[in-house]
This record gives sequence, structure tokens and C-alpha cells, in this order.
Amino acid sequence: MPKQEADVRDTPGEPGDAAPREDNENRQDQKDNEARQDNENRFTGPEYRRLLDAARRSLERTSGDLSRMVTVKTPDDQERRAIIGITGQYRPEGVGVLAVRLADVDRAVREATGHGLIRLLERIGPPLKDRPAERQRLADGREAAVRSAEDSFLSTRGWYQAWLAELAADGTLTRLVNSDDVGQLRQAARVLEWVEQRIELKAAPAQLAELSATITGDTKALGHGTTLGTLVLKALAFRLGAERPKTTEERRDLWDRNGIIVDDLASRVLVLNLAAGGSPLGEWLTSAKAHGVPFYVTLHQLVTLGVDVEERQLVHVCENPAVLRRAAAELGAGARPLICTEGQPSTAFHRLAKAVTGAHGELSYHGDFDWPGVGIATAIMARHGARPWRLAAADYEAAVKKEAASVTLAGTRQPTPWDAALGESMAAHGQAVYEESVAGQLIADLSGPGDGNTLPIGH
Repeated sequence: MPKQEADVRDTPGEPGDAAPREDNENRQDQKDNEARQDNENRFTGPEYRRLLDAARRSLERTSGDLSRMVTVKTPDDQERRAIIGITGQYRPEGVGVLAVRLADVDRAVREATGHGLIRLLERIGPPLKDRPAERQRLADGREAAVRSAEDSFLSTRGWYQAWLAELAADGTLTRLVNSDDVGQLRQAARVLEWVEQRIELKAAPAQLAELSATITGDTKALGHGTTLGTLVLKALAFRLGAERPKTTEERRDLWDRNGIIVDDLASRVLVLNLAAGGSPLGEWLTSAKAHGVPFYVTLHQLVTLGVDVEERQLVHVCENPAVLRRAAAELGAGARPLICTEGQPSTAFHRLAKAVTGAHGELSYHGDFDWPGVGIATAIMARHGARPWRLAAADYEAAVKKEAASVTLAGTRQPTPWDAALGESMAAHGQAVYEESVAGQLIADLSGPGDGNTLPIGH
């Protein structure tokens, strides 16, 4: 009996052959899938590339509309034959443009692969984009971001509106929406509100880390290179009508001019023989002056201690520390007051310069006769009302004649508004004259009598 049952199961056509039939069906399905895969792979050939690229662009522009037509310009013979196979219409050799309906491409793809053109494109390439939907999403996001930023008491300020307008014009707003980072704009508005309120209340300067933690909970959120820090600095430049900061010192200075201290220990200014009194800082400066010793003043000292600069002082300013070092060595306590920027002026320099002019004093500036030096001079004269110190065309030409120039003038030419002839002369000679090479004349100017340090009353 067991043997008979085994015979029944082994007899074809009986119930026992269900498994072989399923295997056959699975093998057929596999063959069909392989055939469809082969057909799908066929569309990845070079003869279809331009046609499918054009189809992708059209479908993305129209949210998947298959009723449109695409073209392939100057097709080669392979492309021409491929399109004939898709459309069933003969196209002569040498034709300049082949126009193909997307519906025909979709039908040909379905017949070959079992699915439509859109699925084919997404299987052999990235997902299709819905450009109209993306544009609408972007427009909605930009509008919502601007509405959020305008919900501020600053929205009546012209500089604030100019800032928002630039963010929209320069692509910043679009980037924020696309990166899903638009919340940074509202945070930037909150930072600006905080800064503006403190300025209106004439509050003492605050640390950048304190501001950052107060608004965001992160002490580094406003640091250099962050999205939030970049947004806020751009707005603060608009607020003051200032140039965008490019260097570390320029960024520190812009923050400082808006009542925010970035790094009050790193920012410093080199001083020689500046008369001051009052606070401990004034005492230190006075002591250094008595000994003719150069003294570094930090921004931290200027902010926390303040400085009472003696009134109506004429204070010379140089660009290079070698000049101040030589004045200290040769003149000591007999040198007239001298401040050194050490290249680009620091925030500490600007603070001290403001203290000098605030005490009815005056700055007299000298720097390198090169284009960066001219830029520094122009900025200091414009901001602090400094007058030029041996910085005329005649001074430059005299130095060139004495062969003080040793380096070819490089960089972008800068205007010399205090003496237009200087810029012309520098461009004509094409030579840079560094401050150290004319230090002898500068030291002579600093060695005058003591009463030459004080400006006359009413000056």
C-alpha cells in the first residue's frame, strides 16, 4: 500500500505534480522579469540618452505631463533608428531635428518593460523633480520667512528693510528655505532686537558669547562662519552704513561698534607716551610714559576700566611697530605720544582713537606707501578725522629719489582723497615705500618740544 501511494504521487498529471508546476511558473516569471530587465537596460544605451534627458526635463517642468513633445537636435544614426523604433515612423537620414511625443515614448516603454516612462526614468536615474511644486514651496517658504522677520519692532527701520531686501536679492533667503534653515532668520531678528534695545538703553557692552547663549542657548552660535553669525553681521553693517567685514579684526570691530565684544583679550593696541589719568589703566599709561616704555592696551582694559585721555593731545599714529620701537629706543620719555596700528587697526585701536578724539585731541597718521597702506590710511582718516602725517605725493617722491623704495607696487589701486597726486605718483613709479625706510623723518617729528603735544584751546 505505501508503494502504491508513492506511485500515485510520482505519476504526471496527478495532484502530486503541483510542486513541479509551481517551479515552472516561477521559472517563467523569472524569465519574464529578466526579459523586462534586459529591455529596461536597453534604454540606458547612448542612442536613448539625449531623448530620455529631454523627457526628464520636460516632465520635471510640467509635473509629469505626458502630452508634451520633446526634440533631439542633429541626431546621429543610432539615435534616429532608436526614435524610429519608438514611434514606428520613418525618419530620413540627415534630418536636423527629431520631434517625439512623450506619449509615444511612454507607450513604447510600457510595451518593453511593463511600466511607464516616469518609472523607467526613476529606475535608471534619480527621482523626477516636480519643478512647479518646488517653485511654489520655495515661494511660500520665502514669504513665510519674510513675514516672520517683519514681525519685529525693527521693521520700521530703513536699514532692517534694506537687509531683508538684500537677503531676498542675493539668494540667501532661497538657500535658507532650500536647506530647511529658515528659522535662522527669525533668530537673527531676535539677536538684532536684543542689540538695538541695549544700544537704545545705552547699556554697557556685552560679550558675544553672552548674547549668543541668551538668544540661542549656544555660546558659539554667532561665531565666525555660522549661518546666524553671517546673517547678523550683514545686518549690523547695514545698520551702520559700513562695509562688510572681511577680516577677523573687521568683524570684531563691527560687533564692537554695535556694543558687542568678541574677544577683548586678543584685541590690543601698542602705545607710547600717551598721557592719561583716572582709572588704573590711566595710571599704567602714565607710569609707562614716565619711563618711555611701549605699553600694550587690551580691549578688555578699555572696556572694563575705561581710560581718561588728557585733553587736546596731538597723537601720532604709525602702521608698523618698528617705528614705535625706534622712537622708544632713541627718544624714550621724550617722544611725543604715538599709537601703532600694527597693520590693520584693531578694535582696541579704534576704541583708544575714539577716546583721544573724544577728549578734543587729534590724530596724525602715517603708514606704508602701498595700496593696502593707503586703504588703512583712508579708513582711519574717514572714521577718526585723522590728518595725514608725511603722507603727501612730495613725501613719496622724495623717498623714491632716496631709493627708499625696494618693492614693486602690487594689488588693486586705492584712492588717496587727502592728496590725489599721491595716487597718481604711486601708480606712475610702481614702487612701494615701507614706513620703516623713512622712519628717520618720523622720529625727528616725534622729538619736538613737550608743548608740541598739546593742541591750542579752541582747536
